[in-house]
Amino acid sequence: MVELIPLASYAFISSITPGPNNIMLTASGITFGMRRSIPHILGIPFGFGMQLALCAYGLGALLIQVPAANIALKVFGTAYLVYLAWTLRVNIVNRDASGEAGRPMSFLNAALFQFANPKAWVMALTGASVFVPEYDSYALSVTVLCLVFCFINLPCIVVWAALGSAIKTRLKDPAWQRGFSSILVILTLYVAVAIWF
Repeated sequence: MVELIPLASYAFISSITPGPNNIMLTASGITFGMRRSIPHILGIPFGFGMQLALCAYGLGALLIQVPAANIALKVFGTAYLVYLAWTLRVNIVNRDASGEAGRPMSFLNAALFQFANPKAWVMALTGASVFVPEYDSYALSVTVLCLVFCFINLPCIVVWAALGSAIKTRLKDPAWQRGFSSILVILTLYVAVAIWF
């Protein structure tokens, strides 16, 4: 059990800090509330678990060894995050009177989004190359890696959706809308820059 402490620590730090998933969940909590965001919340660890397993079984090594793929992933991720920052700003500031805007992200879309999420790729590549526990069976090692990461990730992302849901009523005030949307935009742009370092 002690050998899992570094993995658990990395999973917690990387899951609780700002990133596309957490920012989108905050926006979902604001727009749709906690209950309607549950499929989005559950889809994230499911998709990330698959991504982490694929990296542990060799996809991660391939991405690391092919610099063009790594750069393409970063360029795509940066472009997507800039687009996401703009979308979040517009959606939060221009919510209609009912607070509803379209539909929340589905379980499947949230799972698939992990493969377009640059922070998730960094987390999966690092987790698969540094934190795989050493058991007699590699399949068991990868299973433990994925379970520990997803078990820790879930409550961390719930916090962000709950934050959005909790401040939903405050955002009826235009000043709060502008201030909070500015914070989300800044955090998203920070992540877009941080993936290059």
